[in-house]
Amino acid sequence: MITWVVMDNMTTRDGDDHKRLRKVIARGFTARRVKETRPLIEKITQELLDDLAETPPGEVVDLKARFAYPLPARVVCDLFGVPEEARADALRGGEVNVSTSITPEEAEANVEQWHRAMLELAEHKRREPGDDLTSLLVKPDGDDGSQLSDEEMAGTLHLMLGAGSETLMNVLSHAVRHLLTHPGQRALVESGEASWDDVFEETLRVDSPAAMLPFRFATEDVEIAGVVVRKGEPVLMGFAGIGRDPEIHGDSAGAFDITRADKTHLSFGHGLHYCLGAPLARLEAMVALPALFERFPRMELAVAPEDLEPQGTFIMNGHRALPVRLSPPAAS
Repeated sequence: MITWVVMDNMTTRDGDDHKRLRKVIARGFTARRVKETRPLIEKITQELLDDLAETPPGEVVDLKARFAYPLPARVVCDLFGVPEEARADALRGGEVNVSTSITPEEAEANVEQWHRAMLELAEHKRREPGDDLTSLLVKPDGDDGSQLSDEEMAGTLHLMLGAGSETLMNVLSHAVRHLLTHPGQRALVESGEASWDDVFEETLRVDSPAAMLPFRFATEDVEIAGVVVRKGEPVLMGFAGIGRDPEIHGDSAGAFDITRADKTHLSFGHGLHYCLGAPLARLEAMVALPALFERFPRMELAVAPEDLEPQGTFIMNGHRALPVRLSPPAAS
């Protein structure tokens, strides 16, 4: 858990520091830049679907490993200009960071690994800048010439690469699982009576991709439901429960229902800390989900829903794998 304490980026900063760091990142997530990403997302999606299409009928594949993870991972690595040979190292820190069962020694080694990998990426872009977001980050700010410190650079790149891959992986996995286990709602989407955006928002509500966010601290005394949290006390934010509040969503708060009118959730955060990558995540899902179900209309879960194993961490909310059959077995 040490990684969540030592990260120096906009999620762990408030006030002027947060505004300064967010301003730097925001240059790479304008509406125009996000819109221009669509061809890249479509290209990667089709390549992954073409690869899946080679699967023999009836064979079980892990859709998380073969589609839900590589899609956002490749997109975010392309956006940040991570060289092919450096991608495994660049992404490894985020993969290990969400584990809550590693030893203190493994956690310390992970901090050293991702810190080194992020600084190497930044130095590579200083030497060989390109049309990518890391090159944008290493450039001095156009208004006042300020630059991120090495610690801020490492923490910011780690945040963007990790959040840009791990979280959407879980959203895509959950959305697929819900549609495969709710054929009536899938039919509503296919008939146009409901939209893919309905699927996306309801998935975020009922199954936030992040379960808990540790090591946040109250900046002032605050009373919540009769409990006073003192300034400086640690707070564990339970995103997995926020969208299932029966006082907001009624008795059906725990049920997946794309037709519900109120899909309120906080899976992208709130206020000043609202996720800058939300429009990009939405675009990726709007491209990937309809393309997947159009290519494999007879896809089905290969195990009972209750037999899906959890991801094995209280930080993220996902499954260890998502075994599916893309098509029924060939007739004998």
